[in-house]
Amino acid sequence: MFTGIIETTGRLKSINQIGGDVQLVIHAPDMDFNDVHLGDSIASNGICLTVVDIGDKTYAVDVSCETLSKTALKNWRTGDTVNLEKAMRPTTRFGGHIVAGHVDGVGVIRHISKDARSIYIEIEIPSELMRYTADKGSITVDGISLTTNAIKPEQNIVCLNIIPHTAECTNIDRHWSVGGLVNIEVDLISRYLERLLFASNQVQKPTSSISEELLNQAGFYL
Repeated sequence: MFTGIIETTGRLKSINQIGGDVQLVIHAPDMDFNDVHLGDSIASNGICLTVVDIGDKTYAVDVSCETLSKTALKNWRTGDTVNLEKAMRPTTRFGGHIVAGHVDGVGVIRHISKDARSIYIEIEIPSELMRYTADKGSITVDGISLTTNAIKPEQNIVCLNIIPHTAECTNIDRHWSVGGLVNIEVDLISRYLERLLFASNQVQKPTSSISEELLNQAGFYL
């Protein structure tokens, strides 16, 4: 579990093909490795990946074909800047929102412009994810917890305003450009709410002929 508050950035050092899957090595010079262990989860551009090897300010992760097909990772190149966040602890300040690190889809950056000191960005996301978005709601883009300033449902667009601090502390300043692909994770709570509402609508009335009155007549008293 993560919060969407990026701790540091790293650089993709190598991409290695191993047995049909991919292993990535990420160089993170500013990360505190004192509490990084084999088997730990680190969100890398919003993808929850498991540490399988640790080197000198580097860590390696294995990536399955499924993850490659469902995320923007297939477009990563050596040298790319990657947003990094270690899994949260129970004592961690919850500065963002609940982020699982399970990417729901890939978005396309359609517009970037300056808005005073901020950066205004429009991202087109898969149409099936639009129902989980809302004005002033939360969305995770490349692992960053962001607020949707507005949505354009007819265009499948979410509108974001990025403050200078966020742009500087993430890969936005160095990596985002029009036409670029980004990982999208919608608000987890909205997914569960939809599931609960759907399940409640599927509940059917009992079809059994056994009733409380019938049980009373048989000598069973409730």
